[in-house]
Amino acid sequence: MRILFLLARRQPPVPSPLLEEVATTLRSRGFEVDGVIAEEHLFSPDRLAASYDLYVLKSHTELSLSLAGALAAGGARILNPYRACAAAQNKIVAARLLRDAGVPIPDCWVGNAASLAELIAQHPVVAKPYQGHRGVGVRLIRSPSELAALGDASIPLIFQRYVAGCGEDLKVYVVADEVMAVRKPFSPDSFSRPGRPVEVTEQVRAIARAVGSAFGLGLFGLDMIETPHGPVVVDLNYFPGYKGLPQAAALVARYIERFALGSIELTYRDVCESVG
Repeated sequence: MRILFLLARRQPPVPSPLLEEVATTLRSRGFEVDGVIAEEHLFSPDRLAASYDLYVLKSHTELSLSLAGALAAGGARILNPYRACAAAQNKIVAARLLRDAGVPIPDCWVGNAASLAELIAQHPVVAKPYQGHRGVGVRLIRSPSELAALGDASIPLIFQRYVAGCGEDLKVYVVADEVMAVRKPFSPDSFSRPGRPVEVTEQVRAIARAVGSAFGLGLFGLDMIETPHGPVVVDLNYFPGYKGLPQAAALVARYIERFALGSIELTYRDVCESVG
């Protein structure tokens, strides 16, 4: 059975230790495993055909996500499923699905940013590119003047009400029903740093499972901020890096193996049905 990983460029350009271990494990179990960085190849999207038994979408770039969609349209099996990844990557759609699932999230807004000036005078917001990842382009907006300094964004932004926490993010990582977590301070490059493993509370576990069910995701991560009223989800990522969790590679490899062999099926609600 053949598996292809859709990968992202890494900086520095060194292999992911997690994916190296996952690939080694899968090969030891008889799978043929390859990887491709979409931006380094040329494709004809109208003629893409499934030449692998399973495509594992690790990259979060728009090109990789779109190619996964083209492959899925032609009948390819994608992990996580393409439409689940597309919904998770789009923070506007994700906000609706999370709210519908009863997941605690900050109030958020999109559209005419200037209309937020009065609100921002009373309470900060966090501006994020609506399809961003790895913290790129995230800004804390504390005043109307900082809002005006954003100018006309070339891509839509989503504005989340700022949630004060303990100074560290709770990074929650999920493999099927296994929920793990680390804590680490947020910074523009914090995605590349491992955190400190911590125990997962039942409340966090329940939130993670609700998200997986709402989106039809089996491999995903959540950024949470812990408040006196409980954890709040501020971001969602399909197939995260699982940094700081040495046991994650074995769990991920086993999950991919079971999915490839048909032992696991992920179901997701059609987004149009969910928001209609």
